[in-house]
Amino acid sequence: MEKYLAIGVYIAIGVVFIVLAFGVANLVRTDDQARSRSNKLMRLRVLVQFIAILLLCGLGLAAGAFR
Repeated sequence: MEKYLAIGVYIAIGVVFIVLAFGVANLVRTDDQARSRSNKLMRLRVLVQFIAILLLCGLGLAAGAFR
C-alpha cells in the first residue's frame, strides 16, 4: 500500500510541476485567451496540489507517522 501511495505522490508532484510550467509559459503569451487560460491553469494547479497533499497524508498514515 505504501509503495502505491509513494508512486502516487511522485506522479502528483510531477503533474503539479507540469501545470506550473504551463502557467509560467502562459504568462508570456499575449493573445485574448491568455487571462482565461491562466485562471484555469491556476485552478487546476490548486486542485492537483490538494490531491498531492491528500496522497502525502495517506502515505504518512499508512507508514504510521500519526501514531
